[in-house]
Amino acid sequence: MDDPTYQHALAAVQTPHKTGELVLAPSYVPGAFDSHTVDVPFVFRHEGRYRMTYVGYDGAGYRTGLASSTDLRHWQKEGMILDRGAPGSITAYNAALTWILRDNALFGAGKLRRVNGRFLGTYHAYPQPGLEQGPAVIGLCWSDDLRRWEIEPPCLCPAEGAPWERAGLYKSCLVEHEGVYYIFYNAKDRERGWIEQTGVATSTDLHTWRRYEGNPVLPVGWHGAFDDRFASDPCVLRVGDVWAMFYFGLCSDGHARDGVAFSRDLLHWTKADEVLIDVGAPGDIDSRHAHKASLFYADGVLYHYYCAVSPEASGRIGQIVISERRGISLAIRQIPHHSPVVE
Repeated sequence: MDDPTYQHALAAVQTPHKTGELVLAPSYVPGAFDSHTVDVPFVFRHEGRYRMTYVGYDGAGYRTGLASSTDLRHWQKEGMILDRGAPGSITAYNAALTWILRDNALFGAGKLRRVNGRFLGTYHAYPQPGLEQGPAVIGLCWSDDLRRWEIEPPCLCPAEGAPWERAGLYKSCLVEHEGVYYIFYNAKDRERGWIEQTGVATSTDLHTWRRYEGNPVLPVGWHGAFDDRFASDPCVLRVGDVWAMFYFGLCSDGHARDGVAFSRDLLHWTKADEVLIDVGAPGDIDSRHAHKASLFYADGVLYHYYCAVSPEASGRIGQIVISERRGISLAIRQIPHHSPVVE
């Protein structure tokens, strides 16, 4: 990555100091929506507090919760905000809210934006019970208060896409820029043995969506690269004069790590040459995976939240079978207030 502007942006988003702890963990309470795992953080500022949506798994499927914090380090769960739908509905087995439209600047206020007076989010849902069973779809959802959401029918379905995405869609990230809405999403292709890559679809009216003909905009890397199997879970934010896409790469070594790519037009992306968050040593909370980024800036500190996964001895908590520990952890960096990237 030879572009000096991209190099400057890469330096700006470094968070080398891991806390080594989970800021949000599974409840391990039988029957709770987050009994097994906590995953996919999305952090923002709202009504004088910091908030985080997260996806919980209970052994049957995904549902979505909300947590709050006053200092971005200690988080309190506030309960489920998106439940599964009625039998036969698109969310009958899974309801994973992954993004809410927010201001674009990483070093900005981190507040949500309203569209026609309402909050606008994106969700994905799998058609069968269990952990990510069947090809998932992506849709929009709306809320007045962040706690009750109205689900629209899917706007992106794998069967309507190119071969690289026809086995199913995953996390989505919604950005509005100069009157155009962008949904970034990762999807899988089983023809090559389960490869995940990231593409984008655009709309000017939130009804008609057009997939970019240059998809996938973030393909997997060369063999041996940290992202040679997956280039997934986009988190797109503005860093100074360029766009940054934080994403995770799954390597053929079996580990997932967070990386970043940069763009000037939201369509053509250049990957950085280094990993942002690497897996930890054996025994660390992120010894298996360190992935699925949500970045947030406040009061001179850049926070990089990520899903930390470590192996656990097989066992049970009540009726819950545990094979790994999966929760939300954090890496940080102090940034001087006079830094040119702070907007």
